Amino acid sequence: MYTVLSTQNQAKRARLTTPHGIIETPVFMNVATIAAIKGAVSSQDLQEIGCQVALCNTYHLHLRPGEDLIRAMGGLGPFMAWDGPTLTDSGGFQVFSLGALRKIKEEGVYFSSHIDGRKIFMGPEESMNIQSALGATIAMAFDECPPHPAERSYIQDSVDRTTRWLVRSVNQMKILNEKTATLNPSQLLFGINQGGTYEDIRIEHAKRISDMNLPGYAIGGLAVGETKGEMYRILDCVVPHLPQNKPTYLMGVGTPENILEAVARGIDFFDCVLPARNGRHGHVFTSRGKLNLHNARYQNDSDPIDSACICPVCKNHSRAYIRHLFKAKEMLALRLCVLHNLYFYNHLMADIRRAIDDGNFAAFKAERLAHWSTDSE
Repeated sequence: MYTVLSTQNQAKRARLTTPHGIIETPVFMNVATIAAIKGAVSSQDLQEIGCQVALCNTYHLHLRPGEDLIRAMGGLGPFMAWDGPTLTDSGGFQVFSLGALRKIKEEGVYFSSHIDGRKIFMGPEESMNIQSALGATIAMAFDECPPHPAERSYIQDSVDRTTRWLVRSVNQMKILNEKTATLNPSQLLFGINQGGTYEDIRIEHAKRISDMNLPGYAIGGLAVGETKGEMYRILDCVVPHLPQNKPTYLMGVGTPENILEAVARGIDFFDCVLPARNGRHGHVFTSRGKLNLHNARYQNDSDPIDSACICPVCKNHSRAYIRHLFKAKEMLALRLCVLHNLYFYNHLMADIRRAIDDGNFAAFKAERLAHWSTDSE
């Protein structure tokens, strides 16, 4: 059940109750692609720093270790020792990211495994079967994330096919959720809006999928090469045509600035590899902007990453120490920076929720953006 608790203009503060726990929104979902966060961060770490949802990937888990093994272990939660909601990406993004290794047909997508080259087929039914076996709280419909830029005719054909795939995804999930042996018979299915940067295609698709009365809706195909302005323009035109009484998820986005701008436009759910990826390279987020801990200026710096942060890293370690770990190629450097960045993102979301509840989100947004505009590397 999804309940809107408070609003400020288009910004929503809501709560999604699921069989695996309550999700307070706006929420950042931590990207555990293969049931793990890159950077030696455990599920227990995630719980301790306030993470709410773990996001895993259908395509990658299908390749290894395989959904049958995970199902036998009781599903994603028990498998990765995660006591909370999970969301599985359908494999649709790999239709975009593995462009050289796949062929799209009406029935689905033929892949060559990026691991060993073996042939794989995934269509809506196969994707739903895998996600059901994984026991995820939320499953995503199988879609195509088209490239940017792309011709209008290509985008229109892709969106039409994605709509047909959504119908097949819905039908297959209904069959699976009615089976007595299904791990999570209350699995929720989110549909995905596509359409590139063509406003009219996006709006028409939003209307078509909204008519299907799904538990939630995502906006896909953004943050794939378009400008920030183009992304915000599409959100401005699409979000009003999606149900306001259902959660709205902006896939693969983004920077802290992107999140604030998208929340202001009515987005509830976010995910992005950025905090973990940046952390593994020594780039950390702070209340005053981003830092690159590889810089020589931090060699003798006894301050924590962020003096305003109370994460386990900032309470115990200095910039100088973490820089030393990177220079010494110690894995602990990656772990500490990833842990800090994920804490930063999750507590940014908590601050956003509080600001909407208090009716001062607009002022909070302006203040944060002003601080971050003075980034010091």
